[in-house]
Amino acid sequence: MTEGNNMPENDAAGTNETPAGSEPAKEKRPVEEQDEEKEKTENKENGDSKVDIPEKSEGLGAKEEVEFVHPEGGWGWVVMLASMWCNGSVFGIQNAFGVMYIYLLQEFGSVEDKDLQFRTSWVGSLSMGMIFFCSPIVSIFTDMLGCRIIAVGGAAVGLVGLLASSFVTSLGPMYFTYGIVFSCGCSFAYQPSLVILGHYFKKRLGLVNGIVTAGSSVFTIAMPFVLSGLLKNLGLYHTMRVLCILMLVLMLAGFTYKPLLPVKPKDSQTGSSHLKQIFNVNIWKSWGYRIWAFGIPAALYGYFVPYVHLMKHVEERFGKDTNKEVLLMCIGITSGIGRLIFGIVADYISGVNKVFLQVASFFVIGLMSMMIPLCNVFGGLIAVCLLMGLFDGCFICIMAPIAFELVGAKDVSQAIGFLLGLMSVPMTVGPPIAGYLRDKMGYYDMAFYLAGVPPIIGGALLCLIPWVEAKHKRREKKEAVKGEQDAAQKMMNHGKAQEVVQHKAGESVL
Repeated sequence: MTEGNNMPENDAAGTNETPAGSEPAKEKRPVEEQDEEKEKTENKENGDSKVDIPEKSEGLGAKEEVEFVHPEGGWGWVVMLASMWCNGSVFGIQNAFGVMYIYLLQEFGSVEDKDLQFRTSWVGSLSMGMIFFCSPIVSIFTDMLGCRIIAVGGAAVGLVGLLASSFVTSLGPMYFTYGIVFSCGCSFAYQPSLVILGHYFKKRLGLVNGIVTAGSSVFTIAMPFVLSGLLKNLGLYHTMRVLCILMLVLMLAGFTYKPLLPVKPKDSQTGSSHLKQIFNVNIWKSWGYRIWAFGIPAALYGYFVPYVHLMKHVEERFGKDTNKEVLLMCIGITSGIGRLIFGIVADYISGVNKVFLQVASFFVIGLMSMMIPLCNVFGGLIAVCLLMGLFDGCFICIMAPIAFELVGAKDVSQAIGFLLGLMSVPMTVGPPIAGYLRDKMGYYDMAFYLAGVPPIIGGALLCLIPWVEAKHKRREKKEAVKGEQDAAQKMMNHGKAQEVVQHKAGESVL
């Protein structure tokens, strides 16, 4: 009987026993199987049956996800240069619209025509606004089709729009060709250039974003001089055709965007689950991202006011002969320097604490906006613009790294897209409100004072993000510990149940 009880535990030993010892074993095994099947059936009826294999497979999947190693270089440097070209060409052309603005007035009417000035200015405003307004749509297509296809296709559309604009002979079609087609193409080309960097860099992501955004700053400084020379020598339409070369190179640069991150698994289900795959609702489950996505647009209601109205304020305060272009150059140069410096600094700040750099940027820019009316000496304005440009570069270069920290690399596309889409509203509304205040009051002082308030409020809101994220991590840790304890308890209960089954089986044999 003892040998019979030990048989299932040691099959090798049982093979050397006598037939008499093996007969009880033959009787016992069917009894054990019946009892185990009975126990499984009872557990299923009570709804307690839980299989640990899927949990294990999920753990393995998570392990594989964590073990993905970013190259931190290699082909990534080529991707960085392509992304820098994208940022530079897109925003270099957009920011230099003021140079083309005069030639558009001359081509379609008179420079002195006030009504034509208003209608022509909407071409540039529509173009810049559409780049950000289309971003949520771009992010969805980027998740569905990938960075390379969207970037190349967007650059091709932008090329067609800019080339078509060079054949337009009236202002109406220009709204469509330049304000919509060209700008939508730029939007589809621009956003993948931010997302793809996270496939190649993690530790150096701040530095890389600093270099990429500094490239756009270099283009912004150089493009007005280049365009002025082209417009004087070639005219408006031939200049647009020359700019098409930039878009052609941008289209070729998009082919370098080779994705590396694992593709998220897709559900075969339809209906709401399929809709959730298209619209990534996971990003809105993060309270940190919610605060970030609404705090930054809140700050931008006053952020761009100095960039739009500073030149006119200088004319009114210091006269039309003042070399006001120096101020824009100061902002552009220090913005490029700030993007490099703070991009490097961001790599040494862990996790979501990078958001404190944006908080500092908003506080400084808000205070500098309020100080503009207090500067009665032109040198004071230069100092204000130097600081404003430095922290403008800080704000811009760490947007993508913060998005990666808040939602992760796989969800970052729509996180950036929806943020840029929300940014389009204050960028469009803020400067006209400041212009309205100037028209009503006769001077810009109050407009600049009020413009400094939203950045400070937005910066204060962003201070909540690290606290919210730390609280969320503590809750997740507690839930993980509790889950492990529950799993251990279930394993112990299961082990006790098995012992009881084996004991009953032994008694039945006896």
